Amino acid sequence: MSAPIVLTRDAEPLPLRFQIGARTIAAVQRQLVRVPLSLDMVLDGRLPTLPPLARSAHGYAITSLPLALGSAMAAAGSGMIAHVRQGYTRHYADLTIGFDGYQAALSGNTRSGMKRKAKRVMEVSGGVLDVRRFRTPEELNIFHDAARRISLRTYQERLLGGGLPDDPAFLASMYALAAAGAVRAWLLYVSGEPAAYLYCPIENGTVRYDHVGHDPAFNDLSPGGVLMLEAMRDLYAEPGLRWFDFTEGDGQHKRSFATHGAECLDLLLLRASLANRATLAALGAFDRSAAWGKRTVARLGLAGLAKTLRR
Repeated sequence: MSAPIVLTRDAEPLPLRFQIGARTIAAVQRQLVRVPLSLDMVLDGRLPTLPPLARSAHGYAITSLPLALGSAMAAAGSGMIAHVRQGYTRHYADLTIGFDGYQAALSGNTRSGMKRKAKRVMEVSGGVLDVRRFRTPEELNIFHDAARRISLRTYQERLLGGGLPDDPAFLASMYALAAAGAVRAWLLYVSGEPAAYLYCPIENGTVRYDHVGHDPAFNDLSPGGVLMLEAMRDLYAEPGLRWFDFTEGDGQHKRSFATHGAECLDLLLLRASLANRATLAALGAFDRSAAWGKRTVARLGLAGLAKTLRR
Protein backbone atom coordinates (compact mmCIF):
# COMPACT_ATOMS: atom_id res chain seq x y z
CA MET A 1 0.00 0.00 0.00
CA SER A 2 1.35 3.45 -0.92
CA ALA A 3 2.32 5.85 1.84
CA PRO A 4 0.14 8.94 2.28
CA ILE A 5 1.21 12.19 0.68
CA VAL A 6 2.55 14.42 3.46
CA LEU A 7 3.35 18.08 2.91
CA THR A 8 5.21 20.27 5.40
CA ARG A 9 4.92 24.03 5.01
CA ASP A 10 4.86 27.10 7.19
CA ALA A 11 1.91 29.44 7.24
CA GLU A 12 2.29 32.58 5.15
CA PRO A 13 0.16 35.69 4.68
CA LEU A 14 -2.18 35.03 1.78
CA PRO A 15 -4.92 37.42 0.61
CA LEU A 16 -8.46 36.12 0.17
CA ARG A 17 -9.36 38.31 -2.77
CA PHE A 18 -12.75 39.73 -3.67
CA GLN A 19 -11.96 39.72 -7.36
CA ILE A 20 -13.69 40.42 -10.67
CA GLY A 21 -11.59 39.26 -13.58
CA ALA A 22 -8.10 40.70 -13.14
CA ARG A 23 -9.22 43.41 -10.70
CA THR A 24 -9.13 42.95 -6.93
CA ILE A 25 -11.89 44.95 -5.25
CA ALA A 26 -10.80 44.08 -1.71
CA ALA A 27 -8.78 41.46 0.14
CA VAL A 28 -8.68 39.92 3.60
CA GLN A 29 -5.30 38.67 4.80
CA ARG A 30 -5.10 35.28 6.48
CA GLN A 31 -2.12 33.23 7.67
CA LEU A 32 -2.53 30.07 5.64
CA VAL A 33 -0.52 26.95 4.97
CA ARG A 34 -0.43 26.43 1.20
CA VAL A 35 -1.01 22.85 0.05
CA PRO A 36 -0.45 22.87 -3.72
CA LEU A 37 -0.83 19.50 -5.44
CA SER A 38 1.59 18.69 -8.24
CA LEU A 39 0.32 17.08 -11.44
CA ASP A 40 1.67 13.69 -10.30
CA MET A 41 -0.29 14.05 -7.06
CA VAL A 42 -3.44 14.97 -8.98
CA LEU A 43 -3.09 11.96 -11.27
CA ASP A 44 -2.25 9.69 -8.34
CA GLY A 45 -5.66 10.50 -6.83
CA ARG A 46 -4.68 10.11 -3.17
CA LEU A 47 -5.69 12.47 -0.40
CA PRO A 48 -2.83 14.67 0.84
CA THR A 49 -2.13 14.55 4.56
CA LEU A 50 -2.39 18.03 6.02
CA PRO A 51 0.73 19.26 7.86
CA PRO A 52 0.41 20.42 11.48
CA LEU A 53 -1.14 23.85 11.89
CA ALA A 54 0.66 26.39 14.07
CA ARG A 55 -1.38 28.22 16.69
CA SER A 56 -1.05 31.52 14.74
CA ALA A 57 -2.26 30.04 11.45
CA HIS A 58 -5.85 30.47 10.29
CA GLY A 59 -5.99 27.36 8.13
CA TYR A 60 -5.06 25.79 4.79
CA ALA A 61 -5.27 26.83 1.14
CA ILE A 62 -5.40 23.61 -0.91
CA THR A 63 -5.03 24.00 -4.66
CA SER A 64 -5.65 21.55 -7.52
CA LEU A 65 -7.41 19.05 -5.29
CA PRO A 66 -9.10 16.40 -7.48
CA LEU A 67 -12.84 17.06 -7.51
CA ALA A 68 -13.64 13.56 -6.29
CA LEU A 69 -11.61 14.18 -3.11
CA GLY A 70 -13.40 17.39 -2.09
CA SER A 71 -15.70 15.86 0.52
CA ALA A 72 -12.99 13.65 1.99
CA MET A 73 -10.60 16.62 2.26
CA ALA A 74 -13.26 18.70 4.02
CA ALA A 75 -13.84 15.84 6.46
CA ALA A 76 -10.09 15.54 7.08
CA GLY A 77 -10.12 19.13 8.36
CA SER A 78 -12.24 18.04 11.32
CA GLY A 79 -14.04 20.99 12.88
CA MET A 80 -12.76 23.44 10.24
CA ILE A 81 -14.87 25.44 7.77
CA ALA A 82 -14.53 24.20 4.19
CA HIS A 83 -15.04 26.66 1.34
CA VAL A 84 -14.60 25.86 -2.35
CA ARG A 85 -12.91 28.89 -3.88
CA GLN A 86 -13.13 27.73 -7.50
CA GLY A 87 -13.43 24.66 -9.67
CA TYR A 88 -11.55 24.17 -12.95
CA THR A 89 -9.87 21.68 -15.23
CA ARG A 90 -6.16 21.11 -14.57
CA HIS A 91 -4.88 20.87 -18.13
CA TYR A 92 -1.82 18.94 -19.23
CA ALA A 93 -0.25 17.43 -22.34
CA ASP A 94 1.24 13.97 -22.84
CA LEU A 95 4.86 14.45 -23.98
CA THR A 96 5.33 10.77 -24.86
CA ILE A 97 3.13 10.69 -27.97
CA GLY A 98 5.47 12.50 -30.37
CA PHE A 99 4.87 15.86 -32.02
CA ASP A 100 2.79 14.37 -34.84
CA GLY A 101 0.58 12.64 -32.28
CA TYR A 102 0.34 15.87 -30.32
CA GLN A 103 -0.81 17.85 -33.33
CA ALA A 104 -3.37 15.17 -34.14
CA ALA A 105 -4.73 15.54 -30.57
CA LEU A 106 -5.32 19.27 -31.03
CA SER A 107 -8.53 20.54 -32.56
CA GLY A 108 -8.62 21.37 -36.25
CA ASN A 109 -9.36 24.99 -35.37
CA THR A 110 -6.27 25.20 -33.16
CA ARG A 111 -4.02 23.67 -35.82
CA SER A 112 -5.27 25.89 -38.62
CA GLY A 113 -5.30 28.96 -36.38
CA MET A 114 -1.69 28.46 -35.26
CA LYS A 115 -0.53 27.87 -38.83
CA ARG A 116 -2.20 31.09 -39.93
CA LYS A 117 -0.80 33.09 -37.00
CA ALA A 118 2.74 31.76 -37.46
CA LYS A 119 2.57 32.71 -41.12
CA ARG A 120 1.47 36.22 -40.17
CA VAL A 121 4.35 36.60 -37.66
CA MET A 122 6.79 35.46 -40.35
CA GLU A 123 5.39 37.98 -42.84
CA VAL A 124 5.90 40.82 -40.36
CA SER A 125 9.39 39.52 -39.50
CA GLY A 126 10.77 39.30 -43.02
CA GLY A 127 9.96 35.65 -43.64
CA VAL A 128 11.52 34.16 -40.49
CA LEU A 129 10.08 32.74 -37.29
CA ASP A 130 12.60 34.07 -34.77
CA VAL A 131 12.31 31.78 -31.72
CA ARG A 132 15.28 31.77 -29.34
CA ARG A 133 15.94 29.02 -26.83
CA PHE A 134 17.65 29.23 -23.41
CA ARG A 135 18.76 26.61 -20.88
CA THR A 136 22.23 27.37 -19.43
CA PRO A 137 22.83 29.92 -16.64
CA GLU A 138 24.50 32.31 -19.10
CA GLU A 139 21.62 31.97 -21.56
CA LEU A 140 19.01 32.41 -18.82
CA ASN A 141 20.64 35.69 -17.83
CA ILE A 142 20.04 36.98 -21.37
CA PHE A 143 16.51 35.54 -21.37
CA HIS A 144 15.56 37.15 -18.07
CA ASP A 145 16.63 40.62 -19.15
CA ALA A 146 14.49 40.53 -22.31
CA ALA A 147 11.55 38.72 -20.70
CA ARG A 148 11.38 41.18 -17.78
CA ARG A 149 11.04 44.05 -20.25
CA ILE A 150 8.06 42.25 -21.79
CA SER A 151 6.62 41.37 -18.38
CA LEU A 152 6.58 45.00 -17.23
CA ARG A 153 4.09 45.76 -20.01
CA THR A 154 1.68 42.90 -19.32
CA TYR A 155 -1.62 43.20 -17.43
CA GLN A 156 -0.54 40.26 -15.23
CA GLU A 157 2.30 42.41 -13.91
CA ARG A 158 0.33 45.67 -13.68
CA LEU A 159 -2.88 44.32 -12.13
CA LEU A 160 -2.03 40.98 -10.53
CA GLY A 161 1.64 41.22 -9.61
CA GLY A 162 1.99 37.98 -11.56
CA GLY A 163 4.73 38.81 -14.04
CA LEU A 164 8.16 37.22 -14.34
CA PRO A 165 9.85 37.77 -10.93
CA ASP A 166 13.15 39.61 -10.58
CA ASP A 167 13.78 39.16 -6.85
CA PRO A 168 17.02 37.56 -5.62
CA ALA A 169 15.29 34.32 -4.55
CA PHE A 170 13.80 33.73 -7.99
CA LEU A 171 17.07 34.55 -9.77
CA ALA A 172 19.01 32.19 -7.51
CA SER A 173 16.46 29.44 -8.20
CA MET A 174 16.57 30.11 -11.95
CA TYR A 175 20.35 29.86 -12.12
CA ALA A 176 20.42 26.74 -9.93
CA LEU A 177 17.83 25.05 -12.14
CA ALA A 178 19.75 26.05 -15.26
CA ALA A 179 22.99 24.66 -13.83
CA ALA A 180 21.18 21.37 -13.19
CA GLY A 181 19.67 21.32 -16.69
CA ALA A 182 16.20 21.57 -15.17
CA VAL A 183 14.71 24.61 -16.90
CA ARG A 184 13.78 25.57 -20.46
CA ALA A 185 12.91 29.06 -21.67
CA TRP A 186 11.96 30.64 -24.97
CA LEU A 187 11.59 34.10 -26.51
CA LEU A 188 9.76 35.01 -29.70
CA TYR A 189 11.05 38.06 -31.54
CA VAL A 190 8.94 39.95 -34.06
CA SER A 191 10.82 42.26 -36.42
CA GLY A 192 13.78 42.12 -34.04
CA GLU A 193 11.72 43.04 -30.95
CA PRO A 194 11.06 40.61 -28.05
CA ALA A 195 7.33 39.90 -28.21
CA ALA A 196 6.62 36.86 -26.00
CA TYR A 197 8.35 34.69 -23.40
CA LEU A 198 7.85 31.28 -21.78
CA TYR A 199 9.72 29.95 -18.72
CA CYS A 200 9.35 26.29 -17.68
CA PRO A 201 11.14 24.38 -14.89
CA ILE A 202 11.36 20.60 -15.19
CA GLU A 203 10.92 18.11 -12.34
CA ASN A 204 10.77 14.32 -12.66
CA GLY A 205 10.03 14.57 -16.37
CA THR A 206 7.21 17.08 -15.91
CA VAL A 207 7.62 20.45 -17.60
CA ARG A 208 5.77 23.15 -15.66
CA TYR A 209 4.13 26.19 -17.26
CA ASP A 210 5.42 28.68 -14.70
CA HIS A 211 5.78 32.09 -16.35
CA VAL A 212 4.41 33.34 -19.65
CA GLY A 213 3.66 36.72 -21.14
CA HIS A 214 3.59 38.80 -24.29
CA ASP A 215 3.91 42.46 -25.20
CA PRO A 216 0.37 43.87 -25.69
CA ALA A 217 1.71 45.88 -28.65
CA PHE A 218 1.72 42.57 -30.56
CA ASN A 219 -1.75 41.39 -29.49
CA ASP A 220 -3.03 41.15 -33.06
CA LEU A 221 -0.31 38.59 -33.90
CA SER A 222 -1.07 36.20 -30.98
CA PRO A 223 2.66 35.80 -30.21
CA GLY A 224 2.02 33.73 -27.08
CA GLY A 225 0.23 31.00 -29.01
CA VAL A 226 2.84 30.97 -31.78
CA LEU A 227 5.62 30.62 -29.20
CA MET A 228 3.74 27.92 -27.29
CA LEU A 229 3.53 25.63 -30.31
CA GLU A 230 7.23 26.06 -31.09
CA ALA A 231 8.12 25.30 -27.46
CA MET A 232 6.03 22.13 -27.62
CA ARG A 233 7.80 21.15 -30.84
CA ASP A 234 11.14 21.42 -29.00
CA LEU A 235 9.92 19.46 -25.98
CA TYR A 236 8.61 16.58 -28.09
CA ALA A 237 12.08 16.29 -29.64
CA GLU A 238 13.66 15.93 -26.17
CA PRO A 239 13.76 12.40 -24.69
CA GLY A 240 12.75 11.55 -21.13
CA LEU A 241 9.89 14.03 -20.71
CA ARG A 242 6.47 12.79 -19.57
CA TRP A 243 4.02 15.66 -19.08
CA PHE A 244 3.59 19.34 -19.81
CA ASP A 245 1.71 20.73 -16.81
CA PHE A 246 -0.39 23.85 -17.47
CA THR A 247 -0.79 24.13 -13.66
CA GLU A 248 -3.73 25.54 -11.73
CA GLY A 249 -6.67 27.35 -13.28
CA ASP A 250 -8.48 27.21 -16.58
CA GLY A 251 -8.22 29.33 -19.71
CA GLN A 252 -8.68 29.17 -23.46
CA HIS A 253 -4.93 29.07 -24.10
CA LYS A 254 -4.54 26.03 -21.83
CA ARG A 255 -7.55 24.28 -23.32
CA SER A 256 -6.21 24.82 -26.84
CA PHE A 257 -2.78 23.29 -26.22
CA ALA A 258 -3.58 20.50 -23.73
CA THR A 259 -4.25 16.86 -24.57
CA HIS A 260 -5.82 15.90 -21.23
CA GLY A 261 -7.50 17.45 -18.20
CA ALA A 262 -8.37 16.56 -14.62
CA GLU A 263 -11.30 18.16 -12.78
CA CYS A 264 -9.97 19.98 -9.71
CA LEU A 265 -10.94 22.56 -7.14
CA ASP A 266 -9.26 25.02 -4.79
CA LEU A 267 -10.37 24.48 -1.20
CA LEU A 268 -9.99 26.68 1.86
CA LEU A 269 -10.05 25.03 5.28
CA LEU A 270 -10.22 27.67 8.02
CA ARG A 271 -10.48 27.46 11.77
CA ALA A 272 -14.10 27.81 12.89
CA SER A 273 -13.76 31.30 14.37
CA LEU A 274 -16.45 33.98 14.10
CA ALA A 275 -14.16 36.17 11.98
CA ASN A 276 -13.41 33.34 9.55
CA ARG A 277 -17.08 32.43 9.27
CA ALA A 278 -17.96 36.04 8.45
CA THR A 279 -15.13 36.31 5.91
CA LEU A 280 -16.14 33.14 4.08
CA ALA A 281 -19.81 34.14 4.08
CA ALA A 282 -18.91 37.50 2.51
CA LEU A 283 -16.55 35.85 0.03
CA GLY A 284 -19.19 33.33 -1.01
CA ALA A 285 -21.83 36.03 -1.50
CA PHE A 286 -19.39 38.13 -3.55
CA ASP A 287 -18.38 35.18 -5.76
CA ARG A 288 -22.03 34.30 -6.42
CA SER A 289 -22.78 37.91 -7.37
CA ALA A 290 -19.74 38.05 -9.65
CA ALA A 291 -20.79 34.80 -11.34
CA TRP A 292 -24.31 36.14 -11.85
CA GLY A 293 -22.87 39.33 -13.36
CA LYS A 294 -20.63 37.32 -15.68
CA ARG A 295 -23.57 35.27 -16.93
CA THR A 296 -25.61 38.44 -17.48
CA VAL A 297 -22.81 40.12 -19.44
CA ALA A 298 -22.39 37.01 -21.60
CA ARG A 299 -26.14 36.84 -22.24
CA LEU A 300 -26.13 40.48 -23.39
CA GLY A 301 -23.14 39.91 -25.66
CA LEU A 302 -20.92 42.38 -23.79
CA ALA A 303 -18.11 40.00 -22.77
CA GLY A 304 -15.50 41.71 -24.97
CA LEU A 305 -16.28 45.16 -23.61
CA ALA A 306 -16.26 43.91 -20.01
CA LYS A 307 -12.86 42.26 -20.50
CA THR A 308 -11.40 45.50 -21.84
CA LEU A 309 -12.78 47.52 -18.94
CA ARG A 310 -11.46 45.06 -16.32
CA ARG A 311 -7.95 45.39 -17.71
